[in-house]
Amino acid sequence: MLQSTSALLLAASLLAALPVNADGLYTNKSPVLQVDQKGYNKLIANSNYSSIVEFYAPWCGHCQNLKPAYEKAAKNLDGLAKVAAVNCDDEANKPFCGQMGIQGFPTLKIVTPSKKPGKPRVEDYQGPRTAKGIVDAVVDKIPNHVKRATDKNLDEWLAEDEGSPKAILFTEKGTTSALIRSLAIEFLGSIKVAQIRNKETDAVEKFGITDFPSLVLLPGNGQDSIIYHGELKKGPMVEFLSQAASPNPDPAPAPTKAKDKASKPSERPKPSEPIASEETTEESKPSIPIKVPTSAPAIDTLATAEALEAACLAPKSGTCVLAFLPQSDEPDVELTGRAKDALESLAEVAHKHAQRKTKLFPLYSIPADNTASKALRAGLGLSEVAETVEIVALNARRRWWRQYDPSESADYGVVRVEAWIDAIRLGEGSRNKLPEGVIVTKDEPEKRVDHDEL
Repeated sequence: MLQSTSALLLAASLLAALPVNADGLYTNKSPVLQVDQKGYNKLIANSNYSSIVEFYAPWCGHCQNLKPAYEKAAKNLDGLAKVAAVNCDDEANKPFCGQMGIQGFPTLKIVTPSKKPGKPRVEDYQGPRTAKGIVDAVVDKIPNHVKRATDKNLDEWLAEDEGSPKAILFTEKGTTSALIRSLAIEFLGSIKVAQIRNKETDAVEKFGITDFPSLVLLPGNGQDSIIYHGELKKGPMVEFLSQAASPNPDPAPAPTKAKDKASKPSERPKPSEPIASEETTEESKPSIPIKVPTSAPAIDTLATAEALEAACLAPKSGTCVLAFLPQSDEPDVELTGRAKDALESLAEVAHKHAQRKTKLFPLYSIPADNTASKALRAGLGLSEVAETVEIVALNARRRWWRQYDPSESADYGVVRVEAWIDAIRLGEGSRNKLPEGVIVTKDEPEKRVDHDEL
C-alpha cells in the first residue's frame, strides 16, 4: 500500500512538472487564429483585411486574463477582420517576436493593408483590454473601398467598366458600416461597391428602392439589376453577390483533424510544441515589463458661466457638445454610472479624432455648480434639477440644438455616442430651434449705437 501511494505521488509530481497547455493559450477550436512567422506573412501581412495580432507567453498572467475578452472579440469580428495570436514562448517564434519589437506580454498590434502588397501598416493597440475596446479599434481600421455615390456622380460611376458587376447599398446612414466595407473587401477587384443615401432621390427612384437599407446587384453585361431580400448578414450577402463574381480567396484556414497530423502538414498555422526538457515555471521566468494602455485624455471642462458663454453661447459660436453633469452632494466625489460612461465615451471620440488629425467640434463637460448651467438647462427645456447627465449639441451661429437620447434606458457607450456625434457632423437627424434668450448678446446694443453714431 505504501509503495502504491509513493508511486502515485511520484506520478503526480512528474505530471505537475510537464508543460501546461503545450499548444499555448488557444486551441484549434478557438476563434483566434494561431500563427507563426510563415502564417503571419501569408494570412495577415498579405491579406486585404485588417487584423489584430496578440504576442503572448502562456505563463503570463496578463495574457491568461486577456484570453476570454480576446476570444469574444474574435467571434464579434468574424467575417470583418482577422484576430490572431503568436506564442512568443515557442523557441521557433522568438526571432519573429524580436523582429516585431515585442518587449512585454501581451502586446497587441493592429495590422492594416497598405498600397504595397505584403507591407502592411503595423501599430500598437493601446486601448482597453476588453472585447468591446478591441472590436471598436479594429472596426475603425477596416479599409474602405466603398464609393460614396450621389445623384450627380452615379451615372459616371456606373459607366466605369460598364460590363463589370457592381453592387449598391441604399441606406439612410451617412457612415459606411463595417459590414459593407467587408463585402467590398471580399469582392475587391471583381465587384465594385457603392453606397447611396436615401436623400439621393433620383438614384432611389431609378432603382425602385422603397426600403432602407437595400442592397442591389448589377450583374453587368446589360443584365437587369437584382434587389437582395435576405438577412443583413455577411454570409448570405456574399452568397447573393457570388452569382456575379467569386469572392477573393482569403478565408481563415480550417482546423486540422487530429488523425491527419502525422501525415499532413497543418493547414492552420500554430505554435510548435514546447521542448519537453524545458520544465520552466512562471516563477523562473524573467520579469518582462507589461505595457500599460494609455487612456483617452478627459474632455475640457467649462467651470464658469463666462467660459461657457465665450466658448458656445456667443452669437458667432459654432457647434459645441455639452455634457451637463449631475449635482453631487459631496464635492470632489468621482462620477459613477451613466455620467462616468458619458464622459469616457466623449473622451474616446475626441481622442480618436485627434489621433486621426480630423477636425471635430469641441466637446465640453459642464459641472452642476457652473452658475450658467441651470439657466441653460431651463432655456433648453431640460430639467433644472441636475439629477443625471445630459448631453446636448448646439450651434449659436445657426440657432439650433439637439439632445442625446433622454430616455431612462439611454446607452452612453462609445459606439452609440460616436454614432450620435457622427450624425451631427454629417447633418443627419432633426434639430430644434434655439429658444430666445439662450444666446448671449449683451454687448451688441452698445456696438449698434456706436455704429449708428458714425
